[in-house]
Amino acid sequence: MNIEVMNGLSRHDGYAPVAKAIDYLVANFEARPSLDDLAAEIGMSPAHFQKVFKAGAGVSPKRFLQFLTAGEAKSAFRRGESVLDASISAGLSGPSRLHDLFLVAEAMTPGAWRGRGDGVLIRYARVDGPFGEGLIGATDKGICWLNFTGECGFEQSLSELMTDWPAADYSEDSVFIAPLAQQAFAFARGGRLARPLGLHVQGTNFQLKVWEALLRIPFGETATYGEVARRIGVPAASRAVGAAVGANLISLLIPCHRVILSSGVIHNYRWGVERKRALLAMEAAIGAP
Repeated sequence: MNIEVMNGLSRHDGYAPVAKAIDYLVANFEARPSLDDLAAEIGMSPAHFQKVFKAGAGVSPKRFLQFLTAGEAKSAFRRGESVLDASISAGLSGPSRLHDLFLVAEAMTPGAWRGRGDGVLIRYARVDGPFGEGLIGATDKGICWLNFTGECGFEQSLSELMTDWPAADYSEDSVFIAPLAQQAFAFARGGRLARPLGLHVQGTNFQLKVWEALLRIPFGETATYGEVARRIGVPAASRAVGAAVGANLISLLIPCHRVILSSGVIHNYRWGVERKRALLAMEAAIGAP
């Protein structure tokens, strides 16, 4: 049987088993499930599951689990707790890939907020990714929305997109979105892009400064709200930075998941704390030597 392959994943497999496995690992990492356990949970042979997971997530299941555990250990250290396996809490870093993303930023006054999207056509489609089903919306300038739909469903996510770009026109167009999704998920897994991927955002000047600062947090690293505030020159504005981080509409690519509390607690992610924890673990695993 001839099965078309894209980014190492066959059309037959898709991202669904990868997303299911990641959710299972996040929920059960303390039990340290074996490859056989995971494969049985997904309904694949161990060898085939290993190949599918690595193609979709960019790392092996074992490596993902190691860094998921490491992330928990580092958070415990920041909280002053004792963790037996201290060696896995070593800091990890990765090179910045800001140049792979081209940010089209349009500042606006509060009075212009209600009319955002005026004269803009947004094409959108349901997409299958390594962290589950998502919704991507894009203008001719670039991706303007990337949302995980697992928590609230596709229709609710589409409603949120239309609320955040109220004056835009909309067209469902999977052909237009498919190559953008391919680039986006390759980038999220640590891949280098052959050409920059455009992001189209609209926000206040302050929000744009915060989002640009998020893009400069290296892959595999984190920053606190206070650190982001200092980097944009307003060290006393941690709470305002938090609000701007929460207003980000493009998950994965504008990496709001890399911002954590000074205590190390992973919280307040628009698309769920468990997904934020999984993203950080994946980046740490991919970015480590």
